[in-house]
Amino acid sequence: MLSLPEAKLKVKLIRYTPEPELTAATAAHLCYAGVDIDKLQKKITREYAEKLLKHVIESGHWSVLEHVSFTFAIEGISRACSHQLVRHRIASYSQQSQRYVNEENFNYILPKSIADNKKFAERFRNFMDSARDFYAEMIANGIPKEDARFVLPNATETRIIVTMNTRSLYNFFEKRLCMRAQWEIRALANKMLKLCRKVAPLLFKNAGPICERLGYCPEAKSCGRYPTKEEVLSK
Repeated sequence: MLSLPEAKLKVKLIRYTPEPELTAATAAHLCYAGVDIDKLQKKITREYAEKLLKHVIESGHWSVLEHVSFTFAIEGISRACSHQLVRHRIASYSQQSQRYVNEENFNYILPKSIADNKKFAERFRNFMDSARDFYAEMIANGIPKEDARFVLPNATETRIIVTMNTRSLYNFFEKRLCMRAQWEIRALANKMLKLCRKVAPLLFKNAGPICERLGYCPEAKSCGRYPTKEEVLSK
């Protein structure tokens, strides 16, 4: 029985709004300036954009961030991870279909907690091999891919294109960079944020887990980095 390859997380930023920070700053400038469209962009220098974006982000006036979007190509994540990802509703998703794509040689994600356990790592790999073999057997015997896929595990690798605007990304990073988030989607969020900061450092300077913005943990139980809201109020 040939062991299947273990997939590795890979994220590429394939498209984004041109001049993202100037675009958001221009939208913000329109809200505060009594000028026509022809004059609107003339005042938007890099220095002014930084000052304006700092103001609107800290003030919570995030509607202007919706004018800037980012498109990511993602592979090396499990179906378990993608099910969490698509819960972020203000976004666009195009995911590799298990109905049309043959999965006889699917890759899979091996969690570190299992990989570090010699006994369970071997059983896990054997289970994945068995699922692959059973899937292939059904396909060979005329079972449609859309039905054979029912035996594919949550660990099966998937590929997905994701587009989010900046405001949605802030929400995504607040939720998924939290230390209490599941490890796989947290790793994905980390890579996405690094890519965003490379092309739009002003926009994403303050992006991160929500505790960093609030100064306390809104969860019932903190990971320890920040006190909970109840602990802050009780002081």
